[in-house]
Amino acid sequence: MSLDPAIRDANRAATERIRSLAGRLTDEQFRRPVGEHWTVAMVFVHLAFWDRRCLAMFDRIEKAGHDTEVDIDLVVNDLSLPIWAAVPPHDATRIAIETAEALDARIEGYPDALVTMVLDSHPRWIRRHFHRAEHLDEAEAALEA
Repeated sequence: MSLDPAIRDANRAATERIRSLAGRLTDEQFRRPVGEHWTVAMVFVHLAFWDRRCLAMFDRIEKAGHDTEVDIDLVVNDLSLPIWAAVPPHDATRIAIETAEALDARIEGYPDALVTMVLDSHPRWIRRHFHRAEHLDEAEAALEA
């Protein structure tokens, strides 16, 4: 079954709508809130992320020769690379520190029974130091090279 031309046309129209809207916005307009947590710019990042997920899934399905699903955690790094590269360095470090502090506080205040349950099923979600150390070691080694 070939792609329905109506689907093709609707997808292309939505892409053109992205291009058109993005092309006429000012920096201030990109920062305008959309709902409680997003900005207009974040809408574009969100669209890029999920479209990249579809691209990755189409690659997997084509390679496997059948429908396949993968846990988003397994591909999130690859999908996010161009997005992360666009974040200014000082913003990236600020976000990392603020998020680490918030997560540390959340873990420290988490009910004991839930800590035990999460440690059993997803230990690295509680033992964040493993993940942080792994990547900080890589960064420091790169800086020393």
